Amino acid sequence: MEDSASEWIKYAPSAPQAYLLRGVARMQTGHAAGAEQDLRKAIELDPRNTDAEGKAVPYLALGLLQEKAGKLPAAEQNLQKAISLDPKFLSARLGLALFYQRRQQWQASEAQYRAAIESEPNSLISRTSLASLYFAWEKKDLAERTLQEAQRALPNEPAAAFLLGDYYLNNGESQKASTEFAALYNQHSKDLAVKKRYVQALLRNKQFDQAMKLSEEILKQYPADPEGLLSKGQALIMLEKPGEAIPILEAAVHANPEDPVAHFHLGLADYKTGNLAGAETEWRETVRRKPSMIEAQENLSKLATQKGDLNLLEDSASEWIKYAPSAPQAYLLRGVARMQTGHAARAEQDLRKAIELDPRNADAYSRLGALRQSQKRLAEAENLYERALTLNSGTRDAIQGIVMLFLSQNQPEKALHRIEAQVTKVPMSSDLQLLLGETLIANHRTAEAQQALEKAVELDKSNVQAFLLLAELSEAAGRPDDAISILERTIHDNPQDVRPYLNLGAYEERRGNWQKAQDLYKKVLQIQPNQPTAANNLSYLLLEHGGDLGYAVSLAQTALAAMPDSANAADTLGWAHYKLGTYDSAIGLLQEATTKTPQNATYQYHLGLAYAKANKVELARASFQRALKLDPNSSRVNEIRQALATLGAAP
Repeated sequence: MEDSASEWIKYAPSAPQAYLLRGVARMQTGHAAGAEQDLRKAIELDPRNTDAEGKAVPYLALGLLQEKAGKLPAAEQNLQKAISLDPKFLSARLGLALFYQRRQQWQASEAQYRAAIESEPNSLISRTSLASLYFAWEKKDLAERTLQEAQRALPNEPAAAFLLGDYYLNNGESQKASTEFAALYNQHSKDLAVKKRYVQALLRNKQFDQAMKLSEEILKQYPADPEGLLSKGQALIMLEKPGEAIPILEAAVHANPEDPVAHFHLGLADYKTGNLAGAETEWRETVRRKPSMIEAQENLSKLATQKGDLNLLEDSASEWIKYAPSAPQAYLLRGVARMQTGHAARAEQDLRKAIELDPRNADAYSRLGALRQSQKRLAEAENLYERALTLNSGTRDAIQGIVMLFLSQNQPEKALHRIEAQVTKVPMSSDLQLLLGETLIANHRTAEAQQALEKAVELDKSNVQAFLLLAELSEAAGRPDDAISILERTIHDNPQDVRPYLNLGAYEERRGNWQKAQDLYKKVLQIQPNQPTAANNLSYLLLEHGGDLGYAVSLAQTALAAMPDSANAADTLGWAHYKLGTYDSAIGLLQEATTKTPQNATYQYHLGLAYAKANKVELARASFQRALKLDPNSSRVNEIRQALATLGAAP
């Protein structure tokens, strides 16, 4: 458009419309100086320059351009000039109204919106803009009344029918929204748009069964409708059926892959079924399409905390802050990430910002206490922890910080007295009972610890850590059957938590029930497909008991990729390469394992076998002898002696 206007000017240098056309084009491409020059020229050539409809466009365009450039008196003057030339010029009225609204000149803005409605009573945008003004002005009653008037004034305007219901939805008044859309649905039960809005109102109002019924009604008529699929998936999640929601939401994403809301809810369903990797993928897709979606940034931050992924935590919390700079929890989480990555000064800045935004944020004081503790400023740390507990007596991190502070100073009794005092204040806290149990264990009072842990799980059967400690106490006391029973109960009560499966698998391995252990590790991998400990342990069992070698190698690779510093994972993958016959690769990995954990006899034995296959006889002999020395009572003693004999060396 700019080029054609320039050609017009070349052949008709006195044509105001040509300069107007080029000025508008330059505004749209960001060439502000050239645009202003052209618009002024258009006005100079014809001070009453009007377009084909008789509207003073050059003054409007110039006013908008000047407002953007911060030339406010000139902008206001030109917007007013546009209206004076054509009092019914709706765009100019709305432009001037917005000019005033952006400067919180509420009455002046209101006057312009009302003048716009008076000049064009059928203008929907004028009425909705006035309602938005009232909402920004914190006059919600006037905003509501304006939309009610719009519905009455525009009975034949389809969009007007939704105004009030949409307002209630956006304003968080879910009950009013549900009532409004129910009335519309009763009048227009076959209208798809009405149905879809009514479903959203029902979801917001927690009427999940009705939302499900209406979603299925939509899908019966339109089986691949993206919004119908999405609303059904949302309802299933809210009805605690995330597994059923996943295929529905996958279909919604397939039908509309650019919809961030569909990706978000698919991530939510994945998360609720324990698929953390799937949840992370979908929430990343959400924020890629809509970075300003705060709920997704918040969930990513919480997921990163759960996974211990500090890079993801800092990145997601930073994005959260970018779009919600007054969110204390975002600063708190970013402060945690920065503290754990060694950026103490930046962490403190974030934590203090969280406190500034929310002076009663107990968690922020607790985290600042942890920072002080890491800096060996113990008195300050204790004071900050106590401040957190004053604000929230159930803050586990704060009381745990105090307990650990005392334990680090070799004061276990002082730690115990402090946690006992806190439990007295909050006797029904499962977390505090767990911490009491841990502190009693540190004080070697296991019988009392067991009572505290039993109280913890009685108060909250989802307190998996308390169950795990109870199982450990039972095993340590020589009651392995009790330990297994506790873990089985934990699994029953918490079927999506992988920790009890892993612990029970380890118990079954020690008891020689390797088939049961395999089944438990497979269950873990169904819940979390890349869970590294389960992958490593299952791989080793397959290698030891003649399972699928290719699958075992794949599992071992998964484990080592997730745990690159693990000697156990290096040994498992090295042992897998030994079984494959790729001895050079096996030797490299097994050397890594023995370097990281030189006192492990099994790793030395595996390395010796690999050396022997590679004809490195002296190295093999040294590894076997080291294995015997490290564990002379090993169950593999006979195998090691036989391997040494094969090398021609006396055991």
